[in-house]
This record gives sequence, C-alpha cells and structure tokens, in this order.
Amino acid sequence: MQLAQTRDELTDARFGLDDALDGDVATVLTMGALHAGHLALVHEARRRVGPGGSVIVTIFVNPLQFGAGEDLTRYPRTLRSDLQAAQDAGVDLVFAPSVQEMYPTELRVTVDPGELGAVLEGAARPGHFRGVLTVVAKLLNLTVPALTVFGEKDYQQLVLVRRMCADLELGVDVVGLPTVREPDGLALSSRNVYLGDQERAQALALSRALRAGQDAAHGGGQAALRAAGEVLAAEPGVEVDYLVLTDPQLQPPPEIGHARLLVAARVGRTRLLDNMPVHLGETRP
Repeated sequence: MQLAQTRDELTDARFGLDDALDGDVATVLTMGALHAGHLALVHEARRRVGPGGSVIVTIFVNPLQFGAGEDLTRYPRTLRSDLQAAQDAGVDLVFAPSVQEMYPTELRVTVDPGELGAVLEGAARPGHFRGVLTVVAKLLNLTVPALTVFGEKDYQQLVLVRRMCADLELGVDVVGLPTVREPDGLALSSRNVYLGDQERAQALALSRALRAGQDAAHGGGQAALRAAGEVLAAEPGVEVDYLVLTDPQLQPPPEIGHARLLVAARVGRTRLLDNMPVHLGETRP
C-alpha cells in the first residue's frame, strides 16, 4: 500500500510511469477514525473494481464542513491505526493530506448545495453541505475514480453527492451502501467514541425508533412517524432534533411506496444521525 500526503505524491502514485494504479479505480472518502463501516465501503469498492482494479482511501478531517462550536478540534484523529486498517483491507493507496495541502490559498469558489442543502442537516448546521460538497469535488478531481462508495448513514450527504456528480457531469458513479450497525443496532459512527456507557445505551433508542416506524409503515406515513416518535419520547436521555419522513430523494413522501425515515438527536454532547428505508401502505421490499 502506498501513502501520499501531497498532490505531487498522489499524482505520482495515481498516474506515475512506474507506480500507476491498475484498472478501474474506486475512491472511498473518509475523515479517518476508520471503523467497520468504513471498511465495508472499502470492501464494496474492491468488489466493484475487481481484483484487477484499485482502491484509494482518502483521510482528511475537513474544516470547511464544521461550524462554530462543533467538534473539529476533538474529532478523533488516528492516522497510524487507520493506515494499518487500510492496509489490512487491501487498499492500494491512501491520500492523507494536511489542511494546508487541501486549501493552500483562500477558498473563493465553493459548491452550492442548493435548496436541499438548507434543510434537515443543512438547517441544523448552516454551511455544512457547502463544505462537504466542496471537499468531495476536490478529492474526486484529485483521485479521478470511476466510482466512489458512500454509506447510507449520512443519507442526505449521499443524495447531495449523487446530485452534484450528476449535475456537474463529474463522470463518477456514486454507490450507496446500507448502514453498518453494531449487533445491538447502533449505527457505526466515528463519533460513537464520545458516548459513555449510559449514553450508548440511550443512543439505541434511535435505531429502535426507526425499526418501530418500519413496522408501522403498513398503516401509512403518519403511523410510521407516530410509532417512531413514541419510542424516542420514552427515552429521556435523547434530545430529538428532527424526525422526518421523506421519499428516497428527500422530497415529500408518497402515500404508498418507498420512503425514508430519518432522525437526528443529541445524546449527551454527541449529535447522532440514523435513517432506514420504509415501505408505506401495501408496498413491500
């Protein structure tokens, strides 16, 4: 496995005469603190490009997507163990640039996420998706993959990245992978390390609520929301930011058909996201 920390090193590793990556290339973009969810993305990337292709992992804690008072300074940074995990997973190249390398000058042009970037997480974290899409565009342009793999846990992010790649003709296939969970249902997240034992137990209310919504969805959207809301209300340690039902593109849900149930909540000092697909009315998976 190769490690690149500058643009020049990345270009040499990606396109150099001696060390150019072989076959189709897939990029998995991360902020590090790699866990089983990230590695599932890597394994899917490898499956997609095959043994003759190559997998790049980027590790970059992007300051542009953090707002005032958020956890930029305390976000877990574990590069040494991340590199070992990437190597063990069969990654061909890791690109782990510094902030100065990614943003060497004042950034004057950014990616506008549009109306969808101003709701849900965009409303709770103004400017967040401008930062996300800007760094995603930069990293995809630098690594030049045929495809990239994102997890469904950050569902709004996945929808926006797909929209950006399509609207801007980036020529990158955006693959979504279902959320990876602990055996007890907790969605894997790098921020889970912030949870104490009691908070972690309280955080399980999010996945329980979503499953309750799934089970009730045969009765329609309001039944799904009501069932999920009751579970969350019964857990006093969970402060709900939003619980919403949308269609798969985060537009108003249908009366019958495929939809998405999304929740954001704070447990202690940690803000957690989760979501699950639901099938309203008589529709089944």
